[in-house]
Amino acid sequence: MESSGCDEMQEIVIVGGGLCGLATALALHRKGVKSVVLEKSETLRSAGAAIGVLPNGWKALDQLGVASHLRTTALPLQGMRITWMDKGNEKFTPYKNIGEVRCLKRSDIIETFADALPPKTIRFGCDIVSVEMDPITSLPSLLLSNGKRIGTKVLIGCDGWRSIVASFLGLKPAKTFRTCAIRGLTSYPNGHSFPFEFVRLIVGQTAVGRLPITDKLVHWFVAVQQGTDAKFPQDTQVIKQRAMGAVSGHPADVQEMIEKCDLDSLSFAHLKYRAPWDLMFGNFREKTVTVAGDAMHVMGPFLGQGGSSGIEDAVVLGRNLAKTINGSCFDHEEALDQYIKERKMRVVKLATQSYLTALLIENRPMLTKIFVVIVMAIFFRNPSAHTQYDCGLL
Repeated sequence: MESSGCDEMQEIVIVGGGLCGLATALALHRKGVKSVVLEKSETLRSAGAAIGVLPNGWKALDQLGVASHLRTTALPLQGMRITWMDKGNEKFTPYKNIGEVRCLKRSDIIETFADALPPKTIRFGCDIVSVEMDPITSLPSLLLSNGKRIGTKVLIGCDGWRSIVASFLGLKPAKTFRTCAIRGLTSYPNGHSFPFEFVRLIVGQTAVGRLPITDKLVHWFVAVQQGTDAKFPQDTQVIKQRAMGAVSGHPADVQEMIEKCDLDSLSFAHLKYRAPWDLMFGNFREKTVTVAGDAMHVMGPFLGQGGSSGIEDAVVLGRNLAKTINGSCFDHEEALDQYIKERKMRVVKLATQSYLTALLIENRPMLTKIFVVIVMAIFFRNPSAHTQYDCGLL
């Protein structure tokens, strides 16, 4: 097919080499479909330190064929323990009724995905400037910052909450929670004595979370309330000092955990989300262009589903796009429509529950919180039902 002004033509281009982008490439590869991943960074990126993976995420990882290996990188968590330190209250929820829960280093997931892909699938240093439809072929094309133009039959935006592809589709910008988070990792060469539980320690409007990954590595976060227009330091020493200041009233082992953290793992940013109503009414396909992962449905970490839901997207995308190869689906547009149909209500429900949970955590009027409690009781009677979702076979 002739292309207007494109330097090369690809079957499927994925913008973004993060969790969802590499998972999508891997899902397609498992189905025998070739794709190219364009990543802005010069190397694999793993910002965010670590993520919790719930049972639905493990089902998706099993479909990608990497779950067994990733299980060797992290030990299972036994439950979640929340302590309101200023009130002296504590609540423990065992995970045995939910299923497999582990905290994985992002770099372990990213590297596992990348290692399972064919050579040259990922192209680094590809900064996308714009997306447009080729006037001759009516197919999408990408302009890179180096002036090169790449045409493709299918374009999948997995380029995060600031997605250029989402902007092309006309999706509304991601919104900002009042909550911001400092995230990091701490290594204990001689081992730590923490129980294998997701622990949350709450004092006023500050929450500290701790999730052991192995017997020598711990993921942690400090969540604080801050204005949505606040600027954040990028210097890791400054971030560490901000975290130390926030936990000054916490137990000594928490302060030691932050004091001995791996500086390279630190990040400090506002939590972003795409509003549930924007997901409900948003346009997620234009011809053969779509989005997945945070580019589609960035959500707060309040359910622990941000990463897993993106991996679910990848499985569903791979399953449906493969149908265009084996002849059971008429064309790429039909395949993308089926993908969106399968994913839309799933991500709307996740985004809604996450948003309502955020309203309960943040400093909101009491009437707002009472209303949220009522809505949650009606629509999310089983608050952990989202962990039992199955995205299906690849």
